[in-house]
Amino acid sequence: MPKTAKPKVHYIDPPGAPPAQGLYSHAAKVPAGDLYFIAGQVAVDERGNVVGKHDFEAQFDKVFSNLGVVLEGLGISFDDVAKFTTYFVHSQDIEKFMKLRAKLFPRIFKAGKFPPNTICVIDRLVKEDFLLEIEAVARAKS
Repeated sequence: MPKTAKPKVHYIDPPGAPPAQGLYSHAAKVPAGDLYFIAGQVAVDERGNVVGKHDFEAQFDKVFSNLGVVLEGLGISFDDVAKFTTYFVHSQDIEKFMKLRAKLFPRIFKAGKFPPNTICVIDRLVKEDFLLEIEAVARAKS
């Protein structure tokens, strides 16, 4: 009888914890091993040009596309992400983020559970034209 493989990253909402305020879990348990700490990704194309100036949705799409490219280049996928940190320069973009994430996450996270995510609103990012930046911690393949 074949063994059922354990999930690479196990998302946890401990008993008694308040409900998550979006598509995330309170914690992630990752089997011991190597981790990748992935730099914040911003909305730039292959030549380093800003994508979607003043267009939150275009920047959201490009940021997650860039994250996907980095993950794929490391030989892993979104299912290996243990945690996100998301930075915004405008608090009014948080609601847009939640709606866009609700559409995207079920497609990129196959198990239907989502990693912890911390949201921060800051004064600015490395370039004035950037509206959001997302960094990640991910599990390396064994």
